[in-house]
Amino acid sequence: MKETTKFLRKKVLVLGLAKSGVSAASLLHKLGAFVTVNDKKPISENPEAQGLLEEGIKVICGDHPIELLDEGFQYIVKNPGIPYSNPLVKGALEKGIPVITEVELAYLVSEAPFVGITGTNGKTTTTTLIYEMLKKGGRHPLIAGNIGTVASGVAQEATKENTIVIELSSFQLMGIEEFKPQIAVITNLYDAHLDYHSSKEEYASAKANITINQSEEDYLVFNYDQDDVVALTRRSKAILIPFSTEHKVENGAYLEGGFIMFQGEPVMSVSEVALPGKHNLENILAAVAVCKLKGVSNEAIHHVLTSFHGVKHRLQYVATIQNRKFYNDSKATNILAATKALTSFDGPVILLAGGLDRGNEFDELKPALKHVKALVTFGQTAEKIERVAKEVGITQIKRVDNVKEAVPVAFGLSEEGDTILLSPACASWDQYKTFEVRGDIFMEAVHKLK
Repeated sequence: MKETTKFLRKKVLVLGLAKSGVSAASLLHKLGAFVTVNDKKPISENPEAQGLLEEGIKVICGDHPIELLDEGFQYIVKNPGIPYSNPLVKGALEKGIPVITEVELAYLVSEAPFVGITGTNGKTTTTTLIYEMLKKGGRHPLIAGNIGTVASGVAQEATKENTIVIELSSFQLMGIEEFKPQIAVITNLYDAHLDYHSSKEEYASAKANITINQSEEDYLVFNYDQDDVVALTRRSKAILIPFSTEHKVENGAYLEGGFIMFQGEPVMSVSEVALPGKHNLENILAAVAVCKLKGVSNEAIHHVLTSFHGVKHRLQYVATIQNRKFYNDSKATNILAATKALTSFDGPVILLAGGLDRGNEFDELKPALKHVKALVTFGQTAEKIERVAKEVGITQIKRVDNVKEAVPVAFGLSEEGDTILLSPACASWDQYKTFEVRGDIFMEAVHKLK
Protein backbone atom coordinates (compact mmCIF):
# COMPACT_ATOMS: atom_id res chain seq x y z
CA MET A 1 0.00 0.00 0.00
CA LYS A 2 1.24 3.46 -0.89
CA GLU A 3 1.55 5.89 1.96
CA THR A 4 -0.38 9.14 1.75
CA THR A 5 -0.47 11.97 4.27
CA LYS A 6 -3.45 13.63 2.58
CA PHE A 7 -5.79 12.68 5.43
CA LEU A 8 -3.30 12.66 8.32
CA ARG A 9 -4.85 14.43 11.32
CA LYS A 10 -7.72 15.64 9.10
CA LYS A 11 -11.35 15.47 10.21
CA VAL A 12 -13.20 13.23 7.77
CA LEU A 13 -16.89 12.34 7.71
CA VAL A 14 -17.82 9.01 6.12
CA LEU A 15 -21.43 9.38 5.03
CA GLY A 16 -23.31 6.10 4.59
CA LEU A 17 -21.96 2.66 5.33
CA ALA A 18 -22.49 -0.58 3.36
CA LYS A 19 -19.27 -2.36 2.34
CA SER A 20 -17.61 0.67 0.76
CA GLY A 21 -18.28 2.91 3.77
CA VAL A 22 -16.89 0.37 6.24
CA SER A 23 -13.76 -0.10 4.13
CA ALA A 24 -13.30 3.66 3.68
CA ALA A 25 -13.68 4.36 7.39
CA SER A 26 -11.17 1.66 8.36
CA LEU A 27 -8.64 2.82 5.77
CA LEU A 28 -8.93 6.47 6.80
CA HIS A 29 -8.44 5.42 10.43
CA LYS A 30 -5.21 3.61 9.39
CA LEU A 31 -4.08 6.74 7.50
CA GLY A 32 -4.32 8.82 10.69
CA ALA A 33 -7.57 10.67 9.99
CA PHE A 34 -10.03 11.69 12.71
CA VAL A 35 -12.97 9.72 11.36
CA THR A 36 -16.67 10.11 12.08
CA VAL A 37 -19.13 7.74 10.47
CA ASN A 38 -22.76 8.73 9.90
CA ASP A 39 -25.35 6.16 8.80
CA LYS A 40 -29.12 6.37 8.69
CA LYS A 41 -29.70 2.86 10.05
CA PRO A 42 -30.05 2.77 13.88
CA ILE A 43 -27.01 1.47 15.74
CA SER A 44 -29.00 -1.47 17.19
CA GLU A 45 -29.67 -2.73 13.62
CA ASN A 46 -26.24 -1.83 12.30
CA PRO A 47 -23.53 -4.48 12.83
CA GLU A 48 -21.16 -2.62 10.50
CA ALA A 49 -21.36 0.51 12.66
CA GLN A 50 -20.92 -1.56 15.81
CA GLY A 51 -17.73 -3.05 14.36
CA LEU A 52 -16.34 0.39 13.61
CA LEU A 53 -17.09 1.50 17.16
CA GLU A 54 -14.94 -1.39 18.38
CA GLU A 55 -12.10 -0.05 16.20
CA GLY A 56 -12.35 3.24 18.06
CA ILE A 57 -14.10 5.15 15.28
CA LYS A 58 -16.80 7.67 16.20
CA VAL A 59 -20.22 6.58 14.91
CA ILE A 60 -23.48 8.55 14.66
CA CYS A 61 -26.49 6.52 13.54
CA GLY A 62 -30.23 6.89 12.98
CA ASP A 63 -30.26 10.12 10.95
CA HIS A 64 -28.12 12.51 8.88
CA PRO A 65 -28.14 15.56 11.21
CA ILE A 66 -27.28 18.75 9.35
CA GLU A 67 -25.52 19.96 12.52
CA LEU A 68 -22.62 17.64 11.66
CA LEU A 69 -21.40 20.31 9.24
CA ASP A 70 -20.58 22.52 12.25
CA GLU A 71 -17.84 20.08 13.36
CA GLY A 72 -15.25 21.36 10.91
CA PHE A 73 -14.83 18.37 8.62
CA GLN A 74 -12.17 18.80 5.93
CA TYR A 75 -13.41 15.94 3.73
CA ILE A 76 -16.59 13.96 3.26
CA VAL A 77 -16.40 10.44 1.81
CA LYS A 78 -19.88 9.74 0.48
CA ASN A 79 -21.55 6.42 -0.25
CA PRO A 80 -22.21 6.56 -4.02
CA GLY A 81 -25.92 5.84 -3.55
CA ILE A 82 -26.50 9.01 -1.48
CA PRO A 83 -27.63 11.73 -3.92
CA TYR A 84 -26.05 15.16 -4.12
CA SER A 85 -29.47 16.59 -3.18
CA ASN A 86 -28.98 15.20 0.34
CA PRO A 87 -28.93 18.23 2.71
CA LEU A 88 -25.63 17.21 4.31
CA VAL A 89 -23.95 16.81 0.91
CA LYS A 90 -25.41 20.07 -0.43
CA GLY A 91 -24.38 21.90 2.72
CA ALA A 92 -20.84 20.53 2.52
CA LEU A 93 -20.41 21.64 -1.08
CA GLU A 94 -21.76 25.10 -0.23
CA LYS A 95 -19.13 25.32 2.51
CA GLY A 96 -16.41 24.21 0.06
CA ILE A 97 -15.81 20.85 1.77
CA PRO A 98 -14.59 18.30 -0.81
CA VAL A 99 -17.04 15.39 -1.26
CA ILE A 100 -15.30 12.29 -2.61
CA THR A 101 -16.11 8.60 -2.98
CA GLU A 102 -14.27 5.50 -1.81
CA VAL A 103 -12.77 4.99 -5.30
CA GLU A 104 -10.64 8.09 -4.76
CA LEU A 105 -9.22 6.58 -1.57
CA ALA A 106 -8.41 3.37 -3.44
CA TYR A 107 -6.47 5.28 -6.07
CA LEU A 108 -4.46 7.24 -3.53
CA VAL A 109 -3.17 4.11 -1.75
CA SER A 110 -2.82 1.71 -4.69
CA GLU A 111 0.58 0.66 -6.00
CA ALA A 112 -1.15 -1.02 -8.95
CA PRO A 113 -2.41 0.78 -12.07
CA PHE A 114 -6.14 0.81 -12.80
CA VAL A 115 -8.23 -0.20 -15.79
CA GLY A 116 -11.54 1.62 -15.26
CA ILE A 117 -14.73 0.73 -17.09
CA THR A 118 -17.86 2.89 -17.25
CA GLY A 119 -20.91 3.32 -19.47
CA THR A 120 -24.67 2.92 -19.24
CA ASN A 121 -24.73 -0.77 -20.17
CA GLY A 122 -22.14 -3.50 -20.62
CA LYS A 123 -19.86 -2.48 -17.74
CA THR A 124 -20.10 -5.73 -15.84
CA THR A 125 -19.55 -7.99 -18.85
CA THR A 126 -16.68 -5.85 -20.15
CA THR A 127 -15.03 -5.70 -16.72
CA THR A 128 -15.28 -9.45 -16.28
CA LEU A 129 -13.94 -10.18 -19.77
CA ILE A 130 -10.94 -7.90 -19.21
CA TYR A 131 -10.22 -9.53 -15.86
CA GLU A 132 -10.46 -13.06 -17.28
CA MET A 133 -8.28 -12.22 -20.31
CA LEU A 134 -5.62 -10.53 -18.18
CA LYS A 135 -5.68 -13.49 -15.81
CA LYS A 136 -5.29 -16.02 -18.62
CA GLY A 137 -2.55 -13.83 -20.07
CA GLY A 138 -0.54 -13.93 -16.83
CA ARG A 139 -1.00 -10.25 -15.98
CA HIS A 140 -2.04 -10.75 -12.30
CA PRO A 141 -5.28 -8.73 -12.34
CA LEU A 142 -7.46 -7.92 -9.34
CA ILE A 143 -11.14 -7.11 -9.74
CA ALA A 144 -12.89 -4.36 -7.77
CA GLY A 145 -15.86 -2.06 -7.67
CA ASN A 146 -19.52 -2.89 -8.21
CA ILE A 147 -18.89 -6.53 -9.13
CA GLY A 148 -15.86 -7.35 -7.01
CA THR A 149 -14.36 -6.61 -3.65
CA VAL A 150 -14.55 -3.03 -2.40
CA ALA A 151 -11.94 -0.98 -4.25
CA SER A 152 -10.19 0.48 -1.19
CA GLY A 153 -9.83 -3.03 0.26
CA VAL A 154 -8.32 -4.39 -2.96
CA ALA A 155 -6.00 -1.40 -3.32
CA GLN A 156 -4.43 -1.94 0.09
CA GLU A 157 -3.27 -5.41 -0.96
CA ALA A 158 -2.27 -4.60 -4.57
CA THR A 159 1.36 -4.46 -5.71
CA LYS A 160 3.05 -3.00 -8.78
CA GLU A 161 2.76 -6.43 -10.41
CA ASN A 162 -1.03 -6.25 -10.33
CA THR A 163 -3.60 -4.38 -12.40
CA ILE A 164 -6.87 -3.40 -10.72
CA VAL A 165 -9.83 -3.82 -13.08
CA ILE A 166 -12.72 -1.75 -11.75
CA GLU A 167 -16.30 -1.16 -12.85
CA LEU A 168 -17.29 2.46 -12.17
CA SER A 169 -20.73 4.04 -11.97
CA SER A 170 -21.53 7.68 -12.64
CA PHE A 171 -22.27 7.97 -8.90
CA GLN A 172 -18.70 6.95 -8.06
CA LEU A 173 -17.11 9.08 -10.78
CA MET A 174 -18.80 12.26 -9.57
CA GLY A 175 -16.71 11.97 -6.41
CA ILE A 176 -13.15 11.87 -7.71
CA GLU A 177 -10.35 14.45 -7.57
CA GLU A 178 -7.13 12.64 -8.58
CA PHE A 179 -8.31 9.20 -9.75
CA LYS A 180 -6.58 8.36 -13.04
CA PRO A 181 -6.81 4.97 -14.75
CA GLN A 182 -3.97 3.82 -16.97
CA ILE A 183 -6.68 2.62 -19.37
CA ALA A 184 -10.24 3.98 -19.28
CA VAL A 185 -13.19 2.42 -21.13
CA ILE A 186 -16.52 4.04 -22.04
CA THR A 187 -18.86 1.32 -23.33
CA ASN A 188 -21.84 3.49 -24.34
CA LEU A 189 -24.02 6.35 -23.16
CA TYR A 190 -27.81 6.47 -22.94
CA ASP A 191 -30.34 8.29 -20.77
CA ALA A 192 -30.17 6.70 -17.33
CA HIS A 193 -30.24 7.53 -13.62
CA LEU A 194 -31.96 10.84 -14.31
CA ASP A 195 -33.70 10.39 -10.95
CA TYR A 196 -30.19 10.87 -9.44
CA HIS A 197 -28.58 13.26 -11.91
CA SER A 198 -30.23 16.59 -12.61
CA SER A 199 -29.87 16.21 -16.40
CA LYS A 200 -28.42 14.03 -19.15
CA GLU A 201 -25.57 16.55 -19.40
CA GLU A 202 -24.67 16.04 -15.73
CA TYR A 203 -24.81 12.27 -16.23
CA ALA A 204 -22.52 12.48 -19.28
CA SER A 205 -20.09 14.75 -17.42
CA ALA A 206 -19.91 12.25 -14.57
CA LYS A 207 -19.03 9.48 -17.03
CA ALA A 208 -16.41 11.74 -18.65
CA ASN A 209 -14.67 12.06 -15.27
CA ILE A 210 -13.13 8.66 -15.95
CA THR A 211 -10.70 10.36 -18.34
CA ILE A 212 -10.51 13.85 -16.88
CA ASN A 213 -7.15 13.26 -15.15
CA GLN A 214 -5.60 11.05 -17.82
CA SER A 215 -2.41 12.20 -19.53
CA GLU A 216 -0.84 11.64 -22.95
CA GLU A 217 0.66 8.39 -21.61
CA ASP A 218 -2.76 6.85 -20.79
CA TYR A 219 -5.40 5.27 -23.04
CA LEU A 220 -9.11 5.87 -23.53
CA VAL A 221 -10.96 2.97 -25.19
CA PHE A 222 -14.33 4.21 -26.46
CA ASN A 223 -17.39 3.31 -28.53
CA TYR A 224 -16.81 4.89 -31.93
CA ASP A 225 -20.38 4.08 -33.02
CA GLN A 226 -21.97 6.48 -30.54
CA ASP A 227 -21.80 10.21 -31.21
CA ASP A 228 -22.42 11.02 -27.52
CA VAL A 229 -19.41 8.93 -26.51
CA VAL A 230 -17.23 10.39 -29.25
CA ALA A 231 -18.16 13.86 -27.94
CA LEU A 232 -16.86 12.91 -24.48
CA THR A 233 -13.45 11.97 -25.92
CA ARG A 234 -12.85 15.63 -26.79
CA ARG A 235 -12.35 16.23 -23.06
CA SER A 236 -9.51 13.69 -22.90
CA LYS A 237 -5.74 14.07 -23.22
CA ALA A 238 -5.29 10.28 -23.44
CA ILE A 239 -4.40 8.24 -26.53
CA LEU A 240 -7.77 7.44 -28.15
CA ILE A 241 -8.45 3.78 -28.99
CA PRO A 242 -11.83 3.33 -30.71
CA PHE A 243 -13.88 0.15 -31.03
CA SER A 244 -16.67 -0.39 -33.54
CA THR A 245 -18.99 -3.11 -34.80
CA GLU A 246 -19.91 -0.93 -37.81
CA HIS A 247 -16.71 0.71 -39.05
CA LYS A 248 -13.10 -0.19 -39.70
CA VAL A 249 -11.19 1.79 -37.09
CA GLU A 250 -7.58 1.00 -37.86
CA ASN A 251 -6.22 2.35 -34.58
CA GLY A 252 -8.60 0.21 -32.53
CA ALA A 253 -10.78 -2.92 -32.40
CA TYR A 254 -13.30 -3.76 -35.14
CA LEU A 255 -14.88 -6.55 -37.19
CA GLU A 256 -13.70 -7.49 -40.66
CA GLY A 257 -14.24 -10.58 -42.78
CA GLY A 258 -15.77 -12.50 -39.87
CA PHE A 259 -12.80 -11.75 -37.60
CA ILE A 260 -12.24 -9.67 -34.48
CA MET A 261 -9.43 -7.30 -35.44
CA PHE A 262 -7.12 -5.06 -33.44
CA GLN A 263 -5.00 -2.46 -35.21
CA GLY A 264 -4.97 -4.48 -38.44
CA GLU A 265 -4.24 -7.84 -36.79
CA PRO A 266 -6.82 -10.68 -36.79
CA VAL A 267 -7.35 -11.86 -33.20
CA MET A 268 -9.94 -14.64 -33.68
CA SER A 269 -13.04 -15.62 -35.65
CA VAL A 270 -16.35 -14.12 -34.54
CA SER A 271 -18.03 -17.49 -35.12
CA GLU A 272 -16.06 -18.99 -32.23
CA VAL A 273 -17.35 -16.50 -29.63
CA ALA A 274 -19.50 -18.24 -27.01
CA LEU A 275 -21.34 -15.15 -25.73
CA PRO A 276 -24.61 -14.35 -27.60
CA GLY A 277 -25.81 -10.95 -28.80
CA LYS A 278 -24.56 -8.07 -30.95
CA HIS A 279 -24.28 -5.86 -27.88
CA ASN A 280 -21.84 -8.37 -26.43
CA LEU A 281 -19.65 -7.96 -29.51
CA GLU A 282 -19.24 -4.33 -28.47
CA ASN A 283 -18.22 -5.44 -24.97
CA ILE A 284 -15.83 -8.00 -26.47
CA LEU A 285 -14.17 -5.45 -28.76
CA ALA A 286 -13.66 -3.08 -25.83
CA ALA A 287 -12.12 -5.88 -23.76
CA VAL A 288 -9.89 -7.04 -26.62
CA ALA A 289 -8.60 -3.49 -27.12
CA VAL A 290 -7.68 -3.16 -23.43
CA CYS A 291 -5.99 -6.55 -23.27
CA LYS A 292 -4.00 -6.07 -26.46
CA LEU A 293 -2.77 -2.75 -25.03
CA LYS A 294 -1.69 -4.71 -21.93
CA GLY A 295 0.20 -7.24 -24.07
CA VAL A 296 -2.15 -10.22 -23.73
CA SER A 297 -1.70 -12.91 -26.40
CA ASN A 298 -4.34 -13.85 -28.98
CA GLU A 299 -4.26 -17.38 -27.55
CA ALA A 300 -5.32 -16.16 -24.10
CA ILE A 301 -8.07 -13.98 -25.59
CA HIS A 302 -9.28 -16.90 -27.73
CA HIS A 303 -9.43 -19.19 -24.70
CA VAL A 304 -11.63 -16.76 -22.75
CA LEU A 305 -13.97 -15.86 -25.60
CA THR A 306 -14.62 -19.47 -26.58
CA SER A 307 -15.44 -20.52 -23.02
CA PHE A 308 -17.06 -17.45 -21.41
CA HIS A 309 -20.87 -17.76 -21.39
CA GLY A 310 -21.72 -14.58 -19.52
CA VAL A 311 -21.70 -12.84 -16.17
CA LYS A 312 -24.09 -14.02 -13.50
CA HIS A 313 -27.45 -12.24 -13.87
CA ARG A 314 -26.43 -10.72 -17.24
CA LEU A 315 -27.87 -12.86 -20.05
CA GLN A 316 -26.62 -15.85 -18.09
CA TYR A 317 -27.39 -19.28 -19.48
CA VAL A 318 -29.03 -21.31 -16.69
CA ALA A 319 -30.21 -24.64 -18.09
CA THR A 320 -31.92 -26.51 -20.91
CA ILE A 321 -35.02 -28.41 -19.78
CA GLN A 322 -37.09 -30.44 -22.26
CA ASN A 323 -35.44 -28.49 -25.09
CA ARG A 324 -36.28 -25.08 -23.58
CA LYS A 325 -33.31 -22.81 -22.83
CA PHE A 326 -33.48 -20.61 -19.73
CA TYR A 327 -31.54 -17.33 -19.42
CA ASN A 328 -31.17 -15.12 -16.35
CA ASP A 329 -30.89 -11.43 -17.24
CA SER A 330 -31.98 -10.02 -13.88
CA LYS A 331 -29.40 -7.23 -14.23
CA ALA A 332 -31.54 -5.76 -17.04
CA THR A 333 -32.92 -3.03 -14.79
CA ASN A 334 -33.88 -0.67 -17.62
CA ILE A 335 -35.59 -0.82 -21.03
CA LEU A 336 -32.37 -0.54 -23.02
CA ALA A 337 -30.78 -3.52 -21.27
CA ALA A 338 -33.92 -5.63 -21.80
CA THR A 339 -34.01 -4.58 -25.45
CA LYS A 340 -30.43 -5.75 -25.96
CA ALA A 341 -31.21 -9.07 -24.34
CA LEU A 342 -34.34 -9.65 -26.45
CA THR A 343 -32.55 -8.81 -29.70
CA SER A 344 -29.92 -11.45 -28.91
CA PHE A 345 -32.39 -14.22 -29.79
CA ASP A 346 -33.92 -15.04 -33.16
CA GLY A 347 -36.30 -17.80 -32.07
CA PRO A 348 -39.49 -17.64 -29.96
CA VAL A 349 -39.10 -16.12 -26.49
CA ILE A 350 -41.20 -16.36 -23.34
CA LEU A 351 -40.40 -13.10 -21.52
CA LEU A 352 -40.56 -12.63 -17.74
CA ALA A 353 -40.65 -8.90 -16.92
CA GLY A 354 -41.69 -6.34 -14.32
CA GLY A 355 -40.48 -4.62 -11.18
CA LEU A 356 -40.12 -1.18 -9.62
CA ASP A 357 -42.27 1.56 -11.14
CA ARG A 358 -40.14 4.66 -11.71
CA GLY A 359 -42.97 6.46 -13.52
CA ASN A 360 -41.90 5.66 -17.09
CA GLU A 361 -43.86 3.82 -19.77
CA PHE A 362 -42.48 0.91 -21.85
CA ASP A 363 -43.31 1.87 -25.44
CA GLU A 364 -39.60 1.89 -26.31
CA LEU A 365 -39.63 -1.86 -25.71
CA LYS A 366 -42.07 -2.53 -28.58
CA PRO A 367 -39.56 -3.13 -31.44
CA ALA A 368 -37.73 -5.74 -29.33
CA LEU A 369 -40.90 -7.76 -28.69
CA LYS A 370 -41.21 -9.18 -32.21
CA HIS A 371 -39.94 -12.64 -31.16
CA VAL A 372 -41.89 -12.70 -27.88
CA LYS A 373 -44.71 -15.26 -28.12
CA ALA A 374 -45.80 -15.04 -24.48
CA LEU A 375 -45.31 -12.72 -21.52
CA VAL A 376 -45.33 -13.34 -17.77
CA THR A 377 -45.39 -10.18 -15.63
CA PHE A 378 -44.92 -9.38 -11.93
CA GLY A 379 -44.25 -6.37 -9.73
CA GLN A 380 -45.42 -2.76 -9.82
CA THR A 381 -45.03 -2.34 -13.59
CA ALA A 382 -46.97 -5.46 -14.63
CA GLU A 383 -49.93 -3.55 -16.05
CA LYS A 384 -47.75 -1.09 -18.01
CA ILE A 385 -45.73 -3.87 -19.67
CA GLU A 386 -48.90 -5.83 -20.45
CA ARG A 387 -50.37 -2.81 -22.25
CA VAL A 388 -47.35 -2.56 -24.53
CA ALA A 389 -47.42 -6.31 -25.20
CA LYS A 390 -51.09 -6.23 -26.20
CA GLU A 391 -50.44 -3.31 -28.56
CA VAL A 392 -47.87 -5.37 -30.50
CA GLY A 393 -50.19 -8.37 -30.73
CA ILE A 394 -48.97 -10.63 -27.92
CA THR A 395 -52.03 -12.57 -26.74
CA GLN A 396 -50.53 -15.04 -24.26
CA ILE A 397 -50.08 -12.88 -21.14
CA LYS A 398 -50.09 -14.07 -17.54
CA ARG A 399 -49.63 -12.02 -14.37
CA VAL A 400 -48.15 -13.61 -11.23
CA ASP A 401 -47.11 -12.37 -7.81
CA ASN A 402 -43.36 -12.87 -8.11
CA VAL A 403 -40.46 -14.36 -10.06
CA LYS A 404 -40.68 -17.73 -8.31
CA GLU A 405 -44.26 -18.16 -9.56
CA ALA A 406 -43.35 -16.84 -13.02
CA VAL A 407 -41.01 -19.72 -13.88
CA PRO A 408 -43.46 -22.66 -13.92
CA VAL A 409 -46.09 -20.46 -15.61
CA ALA A 410 -43.58 -19.54 -18.35
CA PHE A 411 -42.64 -23.19 -18.76
CA GLY A 412 -46.32 -24.06 -19.21
CA LEU A 413 -46.64 -21.46 -21.98
CA SER A 414 -43.54 -22.71 -23.81
CA GLU A 415 -42.85 -25.35 -26.45
CA GLU A 416 -39.72 -27.22 -27.46
CA GLY A 417 -37.15 -24.88 -29.00
CA ASP A 418 -38.35 -21.80 -27.07
CA THR A 419 -36.16 -19.53 -24.94
CA ILE A 420 -37.45 -18.56 -21.48
CA LEU A 421 -35.86 -15.24 -20.56
CA LEU A 422 -35.94 -13.25 -17.32
CA SER A 423 -35.18 -9.70 -18.47
CA PRO A 424 -37.28 -7.47 -16.21
CA ALA A 425 -36.61 -3.99 -17.76
CA CYS A 426 -37.04 -2.66 -14.19
CA ALA A 427 -35.17 -2.39 -10.93
CA SER A 428 -35.94 -5.05 -8.32
CA TRP A 429 -36.57 -2.91 -5.26
CA ASP A 430 -40.37 -3.22 -5.20
CA GLN A 431 -40.01 -6.89 -4.22
CA TYR A 432 -36.34 -7.81 -3.85
CA LYS A 433 -33.40 -6.17 -2.11
CA THR A 434 -31.16 -6.50 -5.19
CA PHE A 435 -31.28 -7.75 -8.77
CA GLU A 436 -28.94 -10.54 -7.61
CA VAL A 437 -31.58 -11.84 -5.18
CA ARG A 438 -34.18 -11.71 -7.96
CA GLY A 439 -31.90 -13.62 -10.33
CA ASP A 440 -31.02 -16.25 -7.74
CA ILE A 441 -34.70 -16.91 -7.06
CA PHE A 442 -35.28 -17.30 -10.81
CA MET A 443 -32.45 -19.82 -11.12
CA GLU A 444 -33.61 -21.80 -8.10
CA ALA A 445 -37.11 -22.02 -9.59
CA VAL A 446 -35.65 -23.17 -12.94
CA HIS A 447 -33.65 -25.97 -11.31
CA LYS A 448 -36.78 -27.14 -9.46
CA LEU A 449 -38.36 -27.87 -12.86
CA LYS A 450 -35.79 -30.60 -13.57
